[in-house]
Amino acid sequence: MADLRGQVAFITGAAHGQGRAVALALAQEGVHIVAFDLAKPMAYPGYALGSESELDSLKRTVETFGVSCLTAQGDVRRDEDIKRAVDAALGSLGRIDILFNNAGICAYGLVHELPEEEWDAMLDINLKGAWLVAKRVIPIMMAQQSGVILNNSSIAGLRGMNRLSHYAASKWGLVGLTKSWAIELAPYNIRVNSIHPTGVNTPMNDGLAELEGTTTQEIAERSAGNLLPVPWVEPEDVSAMVLFLVSDKARYVTGSQFVLDAGLLTR
Repeated sequence: MADLRGQVAFITGAAHGQGRAVALALAQEGVHIVAFDLAKPMAYPGYALGSESELDSLKRTVETFGVSCLTAQGDVRRDEDIKRAVDAALGSLGRIDILFNNAGICAYGLVHELPEEEWDAMLDINLKGAWLVAKRVIPIMMAQQSGVILNNSSIAGLRGMNRLSHYAASKWGLVGLTKSWAIELAPYNIRVNSIHPTGVNTPMNDGLAELEGTTTQEIAERSAGNLLPVPWVEPEDVSAMVLFLVSDKARYVTGSQFVLDAGLLTR
């Protein structure tokens, strides 16, 4: 996809999992990367998130493809962290062509038992965080008269899920943002879409399994069943979808939801 060479992608939650896979896939296509990640533990959800060492190793790997990689530690809930990273990207690379709103958490809880602070954390990171980042990036894309925004939702953004009402609410919210932004930004040649994976083989599965006192296989089966005989998809499957959607091959695709669910929603 040579049409991507020389572009700049801002990726949240980039240190590991889906964000890392997308960063590496784009870098191999000649895209400069701005990798934004909290890169430290949080009390909630309580499992290991991306780390500073993972962010550093991502930078080293991305640069082997002959492109630049800026890393920024920050919280998507803090506008000052986002502004610092966006300003650095603009100052060093001069533009932002792609935004992958990927940062997110997941944890279980019955609706009537959820502490308010857990509800707030889920919605603030998964939904408000996407808005805060986009709010800083969109004016740059408007000035360029071009750009692509991808919001990483979930199958839980298209259906309800047991013990995941706060997670589902955040992911359904991303669909609303996607469709509304697509309308607002079309006059500026900015496309906005959301993707909806089933379970993905990332460290989040290990974290959820640890919290639940079970196995990653049980976590995968609990949320599903996928129609195809796989417990989950791989991060590289997600990055392949992202590569298509940010490329000129999808130049007329906006305001849409793209499902990567191994057939789960067909059940």
